[in-house]
Amino acid sequence: MKRRVRLPSTLLFVAPLLAAALPAIAQDAPGPIVSIIGGLAPDDLLNIRVTASPSGKVAARLPNGTAVKNFGCNVVNGYPWCKVEDTQDAHIVGWAPARYLSPNNPAPAPEDAAAPATDANLPREANAPESSEEPQPDIAARLGRSEPAAPPTAIDISAIAMRDAYALAFAASATSQADAPAPDAAGGIPCARHVGQPMTRCEISVAHEGGDSVVTVTWPDGGTRLINFRDGKPAGSDSSDEFRFTREGSLNLIRIGVSERFEITDALALGTDTGE
Repeated sequence: MKRRVRLPSTLLFVAPLLAAALPAIAQDAPGPIVSIIGGLAPDDLLNIRVTASPSGKVAARLPNGTAVKNFGCNVVNGYPWCKVEDTQDAHIVGWAPARYLSPNNPAPAPEDAAAPATDANLPREANAPESSEEPQPDIAARLGRSEPAAPPTAIDISAIAMRDAYALAFAASATSQADAPAPDAAGGIPCARHVGQPMTRCEISVAHEGGDSVVTVTWPDGGTRLINFRDGKPAGSDSSDEFRFTREGSLNLIRIGVSERFEITDALALGTDTGE
């Protein structure tokens, strides 16, 4: 004899609701994590690039300690790059080397995680303004607040001032590099000689001996600087000032003392492109 089992009426009412909710729950994707930029020299800035490549266009430069949204990371040409967005300025979106971000995001970067960093998305200072009379948001809006409930503190004002200073420095650098001749035509490298000077372009020549090389940089206003490479990596210079460098893929970001800056690719140093 068959037995009939009657479900409680409450379950019969709730079951359809659970069935409808399960697909939505399953489709929820984990959001981005917040990573902190670190590992740079004290006076260095991290390049946020439009594409995941050391030769990609620079969309912005951010200092140590900056918090960014990390949407995920992809391995490109053997190096992990993460898609990021500045937590304080949503216009700053791009790719950064994973080794300068902590914690890292193990998830792959989705294609639609954030809008690509096109010229239209760059900070206003980095592009020609549409109108010199364009209204600027008040400091409360700059700090991500909906309304200025209280006067800004000294810390708030300092944070905005530092961000504006970095934006202005980047804008001057972008303008200077846009006016400079293309690397293939000029045979030069990005360089700067003085504190606060935007990157310009210096002529170079390269001498090779075995696996080593010497890059001679000629300053636009006269004088030279010799940079030594050993086993394909920067090793020193003819200056007595401190020599240090970081790498972004195949690009060497070199600092000498407190003011001199150079960007030299492995291809240049190893002799596949002499720049002459």
